[in-house]
Amino acid sequence: MMRDMTFGQYYPTESFVHKLDPRIKILLLIAYIAMIFTAQNFISLGVAIIFMLVSVFASRVPLTSVLKSIKAIIFLVIFTAVINVFFYRKGEGDHALFWIVTREGLINAGFLAIRLVSLVAGSSVLTLTTTPVSLTDGIESLLKPLSLVKFPVHELALIMSIALRFIPTLADETDRIINAQKARGADFESGNVFSRVKALIPVLIPLLVSAFRRADELGDAMDARCYSGAKKRTKYKKLKIGARDIVAVLFAGAAIAGIILTNIYYSGIISCFSALFGV
Repeated sequence: MMRDMTFGQYYPTESFVHKLDPRIKILLLIAYIAMIFTAQNFISLGVAIIFMLVSVFASRVPLTSVLKSIKAIIFLVIFTAVINVFFYRKGEGDHALFWIVTREGLINAGFLAIRLVSLVAGSSVLTLTTTPVSLTDGIESLLKPLSLVKFPVHELALIMSIALRFIPTLADETDRIINAQKARGADFESGNVFSRVKALIPVLIPLLVSAFRRADELGDAMDARCYSGAKKRTKYKKLKIGARDIVAVLFAGAAIAGIILTNIYYSGIISCFSALFGV
């Protein structure tokens, strides 16, 4: 169900990752995304996944909360994997199932599926361990040099943080609308894919109405608090980089170095494993 989606939600607790500077966490997420897309084989991808799992363990966030964020992309993962199974072509390869399915296609489909799941799971750690206010401050601080060219840095950071914050809210609203329509006899589970998509059309109108209503309420609340953008605004907490931030950066650097080395020496690593285990 949509309410199980945890992306955009904050999990309050005291942990090493929660106490990191939000700017460092944003940069670490960018580094993690670079790791995922730089990985060229399962070993280097495994290094990136280990980095993500260590981050989850250090954040004290339940692994189930991270896994729930994957539910929203299950269809995309399956669709991408199936497309790669049947349409991946790189050399002749060995046919694994039918004449159109090759061993390389199956391996590439599995690799892309793991890459997508790891990407979403790792990205959810940022929102689970960072409050919307801290996230706004971090984005604004990182984009501050753009203010020299009159770029609305504060407004962009605010828009991004509000968008992330409203993802779980709109997901809950969607779930409530679907349950209400099910109580009135609507059927969202039978039929083919096109029938199910068509059945969701009546959900979109009340969802859009609810989204606009919430946007108006948020705007009224900001006006009531005399919000006027970034003009003469001060910070309740000043961002400072400490020892734990340096440790996190060094750990990320080690992971990046490991991925680069495994990409370069992949053949040698495989040969070494084959010699050791006689594979």
